[in-house]
Amino acid sequence: MTVSTAPPPDTPATLPNLAEIEEQLGRPIEGPSATGGDLHRLAHLTWTLGTTDFKLKFFGSVLGYLWQIMRPLLLFGVLFLVFSVFLDLGADIEYYPAALLLGIVLYTFLSETTSGSVRSLVTRETLVRKVQFPRLAVPLSVSLTALFNLGLNFIPVLVFLLVLGGTPMWSWLEMPFLVAALGFFALGLSMSLSALFVRYRDVEPIWDVTLQAMFYASPVIYPINQLLDNPQYETLGHWLIRLNPFATILQQARHAFIAPSHMTAAEAVGGAAWLLVPASITVVVIVLGFRIFNRAAPRVAEEL
Repeated sequence: MTVSTAPPPDTPATLPNLAEIEEQLGRPIEGPSATGGDLHRLAHLTWTLGTTDFKLKFFGSVLGYLWQIMRPLLLFGVLFLVFSVFLDLGADIEYYPAALLLGIVLYTFLSETTSGSVRSLVTRETLVRKVQFPRLAVPLSVSLTALFNLGLNFIPVLVFLLVLGGTPMWSWLEMPFLVAALGFFALGLSMSLSALFVRYRDVEPIWDVTLQAMFYASPVIYPINQLLDNPQYETLGHWLIRLNPFATILQQARHAFIAPSHMTAAEAVGGAAWLLVPASITVVVIVLGFRIFNRAAPRVAEEL
C-alpha cells in the first residue's frame, strides 16, 4: 500500500507567495495621484470646482455677495469698539482702523482656506469614490474660493483707507506677491490637513484651537511696534513674528498698503536676515504638505 507524502492543502508549502499572486493577477491598481499627471486637467478642475462653490455659496441669498463683506466688517466693528474706543489701543498708529480691518481680512482668508480644506475630501466623498481625477484639485478649489472672497473683502479695506485720508502708493504693487505668499502658506497647511483628516478626525478640533492661537500670536489686533517698544515683551514680540509666517506677511502688507509709517517685516523681525526664518518655515510647510497629500492621495477613496 502506497502512502502519499504530499503536504495537506492548507499547509504553508502549498500557499502561493506574494510574488506569485502579483504575477498571476498583476500589481494592485492604485488610485490617482495628487496631480494626476496632467497639470492642465488639474488646473481646469480646480477652476471649475472653485467657481462653482463660490457661486453656490450665495445661491438663493437676497444680499448675495454682500454677506461675504459683512462678516469681516462685523468682527472689525466689535474689535474696533473694544480695543480702540474703550482701551484706546492704536491711538498713535496711522490709519489704525484700516490696519485692523486688513489684519482681519487676511486672517479670514487663512482661516477659510485651511478650515475649509480640513473636511474637503470627506465632503466630496461621492466624487472621490466614483471619479478618477487629480485629488489635489479638491483643496486647491477651496483655496481658490477663499481667494475670490479675499478679493471681495479687500473692497471695504480700500474704502476705509481712502475715507481716513490714505492715498494710492506705488508700494501697493507688493500686495499681489504678499497675497501669493500667504496663499502658498495656506495651501501647504491645507494639503496636510485635508489628507490627515481622512484618517485622523481629531485634526479638525486641534486645528480650530491652533487658528485661535495664531490669531492672538499675530499682530492682528495690536500694532507690533507697541509690543516691540515694551522692553518686557521685546524678545517675545520678535520671536512671535519670526516663527509665524502669517504675522510677517501681515506686517509687510500693512507697511505696503496702509502707510509707510507701519514697520516693515524686516524691521519687525530685527533685520532682513531674520526673514529667512519665516520664509524657510513657509517652504517646509509647502513641501511637507505636498508630500503628505501625494502619499495619501491614491488611497483616499479606500479610507473614506
